Order: sequence, then C-alpha cells, then structure tokens
Amino acid sequence: MDSILILTILVVIFALAFDFINGFHDTANAIATSVSTRALKPRVAVLMAAIMNFVGALTFTGVAKTITKDIVDPFTLQNGSLIILAALCSAIIWNLVTWYYGIPSSSSHTLIGSIAGAAVSAAGFAILNWEGFIKIIQALLISPFLAFAVGFLMMSLFKVLFKNTSLYGTNKGFRTFQIGTAALQSFTHGTNDAQKAMGIITMALIAAEWQSTDDIQLWVRIAAATAMGLGTSIGGYKIIKTVGGKIMKIRPINGAAADLSSALIIFGATTIHLPVSTTHVISSAIMGVGSAQRVKGVKWGVAKKIVITWIITLPISAILAGVIFQILDLFF
Repeated sequence: MDSILILTILVVIFALAFDFINGFHDTANAIATSVSTRALKPRVAVLMAAIMNFVGALTFTGVAKTITKDIVDPFTLQNGSLIILAALCSAIIWNLVTWYYGIPSSSSHTLIGSIAGAAVSAAGFAILNWEGFIKIIQALLISPFLAFAVGFLMMSLFKVLFKNTSLYGTNKGFRTFQIGTAALQSFTHGTNDAQKAMGIITMALIAAEWQSTDDIQLWVRIAAATAMGLGTSIGGYKIIKTVGGKIMKIRPINGAAADLSSALIIFGATTIHLPVSTTHVISSAIMGVGSAQRVKGVKWGVAKKIVITWIITLPISAILAGVIFQILDLFF
C-alpha cells in the first residue's frame, strides 16, 4: 500500500481519536458548573452535552478552515501527512496525561503547538504562516481575559438585579436556567472545538493531493461531530471535579453567570473563525464570577496551577511533536 495512503488513513484515525478525547476532556468544562450545582444529574448533563456538541459541530466550518491554512500552508507543505500525524500523536499524549491528573489544560493549545512544533522540526521556522499563526495565538491569549471580564460584569449585573430575591428563590430559578446555559455552552463548544479535527483532516487530504481547496467535506464534518459526541458521552468527571468545585464554591447563580459568559466568548470567536480554548474561557469566566462575588472566595492556588498548565502546554506540545516527527521520519 502507498505510504501516503497509509499516513492519510492514520491521520484520519488519530484526528478522530483526538476529537473523541477532546469530547471527554474539554466538554467536561462545559457541564461542570451545572453538575456541581445539581442543576443536572451527571448522566443527563453528559447526554445533553453530547447531543449539543454534535449539533454545534455540524453547524459551522470557519474555524476548521482557519486551522487548515493559517498555521502552515497545506498546499506547499512537504511531508505534510507525517507532520500532521506527529502533531496528533503529541496532542493526544498531552491530553491523556492532563486528563489522567484532572488538569483542565487546553486541547486547542496542545493541538496548535503540536502542529507548529512538528512543522518547524521538519522544515524550520520559515514554514510557519506567521500572520495567521500570530492571529491564532492572540485569540488564545486574549479570550481568557475577555471571559474573566465578562464573567465579572455578568455576576455584578446579576447581583444588582436579584439583590432583593431570597436565596432559595434565586437558587431554584437559576438552577432551572442553568439547564439552558449548559446546553448553550455545549453547543458553542461544538462550534469551535470540533472544528479543529476537521481542519486537521482537511490538511491531510490537501497534503496527500486528494483535495484542492480548503472546503470541509461533509463526511469529515459528520465523522468529527460523531467522534466528539461519542467522547462527550463517556464524560470527564475528573475535570468536572476541578472546574466545578476546586476553583470556587459554585451556587446556581454563579454557574449560570459563568456558563452564559463563556458561551458568549466562544460563540463570538466562532463567528469570526478563530479557535479559542474552551478550557481557558470557561475557567476564566468562573474566576471572573468568583471575583465579583467575593475575591477571597476564589481558590487562587488552584487557579494558579491551572494557569501554569495553560502556559506550559503550547511549548511542551511543540517540543514533543518535534521529537515525534523525527522518530516517525525514520520509518516513513
């Protein structure tokens, strides 16, 4: 069998595996607050998230096209299939390690860092599409700060609007409202995160010269959406525990404010075709909400560990992908 065909098949398999892992790794963030406040039972939340992720993944393709062409140019990429395979191996390894330890790291950071690292390992820094790459990095860096600010403002607004409402009434109302915000957040997660695997598969098809445009084929969209939906159905209870309770003690009003804030940021990024880290956005929104409620109520030690993981993910993934590429290059 032709080596390009073998590599392309492997890329498709690993990309769908990445999407599956992303489903139980990152989607846990989308339903963490609704589970921790008991607005939804874990199994119900996971099932709802799986359905909404699937729907969201099929709805948009702009982010997928950004991943396809804005980090490196797939039309001029030498050893493209091998580079993409190395990147996927690196991203999957880092996702599994952080999932095992319950650390809400960013699948977006690890994938983008891995693509860049594998490409640089193969052809040097000149291979990067610097304009597009910097635009993506800016989106990844700015979005958590926006989420923190929006979360802070959203919670401040809720405090004013519901200051004369009893605690019982507020909790009951927002616990019901959280069902909607959790569904919305899962939908927006699908519109952004599932697109990344679609972009990767499309890169591989272009590199193998089986596709001449950056259009996302229907079978790619369905396959990626299905993989993420199935992954979501497995659940990610270790991540739920960290995001849903270790950053701050979350009440229904806090959870609703955090869900709504992060969904706005993620969907806003999707509409302008930019990939963002749903992990970063959701965690930052929770910190913003907690700061508006009571600064001392946020467990900043846990938040610090999460932020450190954010910072180290991209360079570690890049180095790991570069090493994996060199190893794979010996065999193909």
